[in-house]
Amino acid sequence: MSELRSSSSDRYTTSQQEDSWAADAAAQGKVGTQRLIAVEIGPPTDEVHHALRLPPGAEIVVRRRLILADETPVEIAASYYPASIAVDTPMAENKKVRGGAVRILAEAGYPLDESVERVTAERPTPEDVALLDIADDEPLIVIRRVSAPTGREPVEYAVNRMVGSRVEPLEYRLRNIGR
Repeated sequence: MSELRSSSSDRYTTSQQEDSWAADAAAQGKVGTQRLIAVEIGPPTDEVHHALRLPPGAEIVVRRRLILADETPVEIAASYYPASIAVDTPMAENKKVRGGAVRILAEAGYPLDESVERVTAERPTPEDVALLDIADDEPLIVIRRVSAPTGREPVEYAVNRMVGSRVEPLEYRLRNIGR
């Protein structure tokens, strides 16, 4: 039984005044909420270092959230930012960011103009099982998105781990095909 209909990443990569997830869920007849799991500053994993094209020794700010639909966990969302950009902003604070991190990035001169997403299916980790309240063989849809301002290095790397049985197909819109 699916919890949500198809969704798009568009509203998550543009500056919004509203909570993008709450609006997405409401459009599907659900109440969408988020719980902040952690905000941390420190060295990146190799995956994050590579995705953000960080120089040696650079640190990151990571924001991890549990995403819920009608109080049912549907996703773990982790967003990574270069500490050189995020550390002195609300993104580094252990509280909800009004208008979202994408708004903060845009206001700081880093509007997200280009994103590349990679979608895979993966088995859950023990942490996924506990946070999402799923069986250890429940498949997860994992979206890894790298976003950057036009012509600049990436400033956001997002990893969204979604419960496969609680979401419907993802929707992608492609423009300027065949150019």
